[in-house]
Amino acid sequence: MRKWLALMVKIWDAILLQIQELVRGAKNAMSLAQGVVYWQPPKQALEKVKELVWEPSISRYGADEGIPELRQALTLKLRKENKLVKSSVMVTAGANQAFVNLVLALCDAGDSVVMFAPYYFNAYMSFQMTGVTNILVGPGNPKTLHPDADWLERTLSETRPVPKVVTVVNPGNPTGTYIPESLLKRISDLCRDAGSWLIVDNTYEYFMYDGLKHSCIEGDHVVNIFSFSKAYGMMGWRVGYIAYPLEVEGFATQLLKIQDNIPICASLLSQHLALYSLEMGPEWVTEQVKNLVRNREILLVALSPLGEDAVKGGEGAIYLWAKLPDKHLDDFKVVRWLAKRHEVVVIPGGACGCPGHLRISFGGLIEADCKAAAERLRRGLEELVNHGMME
Repeated sequence: MRKWLALMVKIWDAILLQIQELVRGAKNAMSLAQGVVYWQPPKQALEKVKELVWEPSISRYGADEGIPELRQALTLKLRKENKLVKSSVMVTAGANQAFVNLVLALCDAGDSVVMFAPYYFNAYMSFQMTGVTNILVGPGNPKTLHPDADWLERTLSETRPVPKVVTVVNPGNPTGTYIPESLLKRISDLCRDAGSWLIVDNTYEYFMYDGLKHSCIEGDHVVNIFSFSKAYGMMGWRVGYIAYPLEVEGFATQLLKIQDNIPICASLLSQHLALYSLEMGPEWVTEQVKNLVRNREILLVALSPLGEDAVKGGEGAIYLWAKLPDKHLDDFKVVRWLAKRHEVVVIPGGACGCPGHLRISFGGLIEADCKAAAERLRRGLEELVNHGMME
């Protein structure tokens, strides 16, 4: 027990507290670290929510699975946009809570699960803190960063007992890499044949660039996660949702049991804001996302001192993934140095299972501020490459 707690403290400190301390310690630091967007929810939706503040029912408990109006709207959205026609919906307090719900529902202490590096650190911690002790981390393709399906096939056939869960984020966090539909289907088929569940995090479904189109996959072994946080600028409102297979007996009961013991229900005011935002349609979101293309271009230039092949990703989501020079593989040290000397903060790749890399977010700043942060990053990387970490 002490060993497990020590590991948890170590990872928690490294990923979250250190980054927060860096931002606080460097008073003028600009952040390219946190996965957020710069816009707020639709103004029309916010105006409608204001009218509900004094409604007595808003201050009471709601249905554990979400308010009926929102669940109905989400069911229609899933069918129309995501082609998920055999899925039911549970509303959660954000996508992270959705993931924890699923780990608690699908896994027992000591189970094996599969992730692919670079992985989303919160998902890794969710497995750890719920008692999963055997986290099998698969490789990504060196060129594309796509999950290695051949490795997955071998792992699912050779590992006993068979891993309970395989999970991917599409498009990716921390890489911004999009998993093509054909590869996603192969991963799904491998999970089905082996008897493993597949959890797909679709938080960034609307964040697609260069003509790419997002796609989902459905099956009795597949669970999809979605979020309002990034798409509608609702990070602090905390609304996500699970699309789970309708015909799997007992699944809904397990989710409801877990939900009732964690939040009971997502904030009712937040759920109404989500409903009103959803009425704006996906076009509202994609219009905001268009503005991020320029931010991505700005940061690609800022990362150019690392070399032509050092930067990958950015096909979707709000992230770029950069490899540091071989003599600077201590990415935590580089991140601290960039914050202290150049007043710009990014995420160390070691937190995502890939030391010697950086995750850079291009979603949280308007273009003018992104330019300023990018200039700091460019100067820092030029100094790092040419002279090392000078004090």
